[in-house]
Amino acid sequence: MSQSEARAGLAALWMIGAIVSFSAMAIAGREAGLTLDTFEIMAYRSLVGVIIVVSLLTVSGKWHQVSSTRLGVHAVRNLFHFTGQNLWFLAVTLVPLAQVFALEFTSPLWVIILSPLLLGEALSRRRMFAAGIGFAGILIVARPSPETLNLGILAAASCAIFFALTAILTKRLTRHETTASILFWLTAMQLVMGLLAAGWDGGMALPDATTLPWLVLIGIAGLTAHFCLTTALSLAPASVVVPVDFARLPAIAILGMVIYGEALDVWVLSGAAIICIANYLNIIAKRPPETLEN
Repeated sequence: MSQSEARAGLAALWMIGAIVSFSAMAIAGREAGLTLDTFEIMAYRSLVGVIIVVSLLTVSGKWHQVSSTRLGVHAVRNLFHFTGQNLWFLAVTLVPLAQVFALEFTSPLWVIILSPLLLGEALSRRRMFAAGIGFAGILIVARPSPETLNLGILAAASCAIFFALTAILTKRLTRHETTASILFWLTAMQLVMGLLAAGWDGGMALPDATTLPWLVLIGIAGLTAHFCLTTALSLAPASVVVPVDFARLPAIAILGMVIYGEALDVWVLSGAAIICIANYLNIIAKRPPETLEN
């Protein structure tokens, strides 16, 4: 086995960890949503995240990597992520989990559209073609009509846009900031946002013995999912890693069927397949020509 094949295999294992983490967060979010609103879930999730990140920074002695020179960019990025994550948690309580994940997969397609405006990247014909195919998949998944369009569908579709904005600003931050700095300000700022949003009406529900484990799981799974994804991308190209991530959709569809009795909707699965194909075409379109010929 060559070194590249070994790294690809290791990346696939890390992606399995990401799939498990994202799926666990969706199920925990739905369960916690039975007693808490999304702002409260985000506040407690961020509290767990702060405790974990601060502990890791202290134990590893990496506090020097946390920078405060770009707090404005961090604040805007985290506001986008906070909004997108709230919409995501709302969606998982209202519509089938497979439908939420399918619409969430459109986030890279929104990056195609928004990157020329925010990063000055070129929009090639191949990427425009990939985006067009992807948005056709969105129409199949959502099937917008007075009967099918609801708050859950709108929330799931909207969260993808905010996740795309988050990804774009993350790309800007990684040019100058360490992962430790980005994670610290992510959890710290979103804790403040969550507390302010959850307490705007003068009250904030406390988790009971049933809800608390779900909140802890959300906090841990949120961090491990992104850590596994980032690690996988550091080991292998996106063209290898992302197709493994597509397994997240059938996995959550099966979990939704087994745990919540959600039907396997052929329209959702078909539209999701088209969205996944569009994402892969986008990855290929971004590779240099000489790579495509090999």
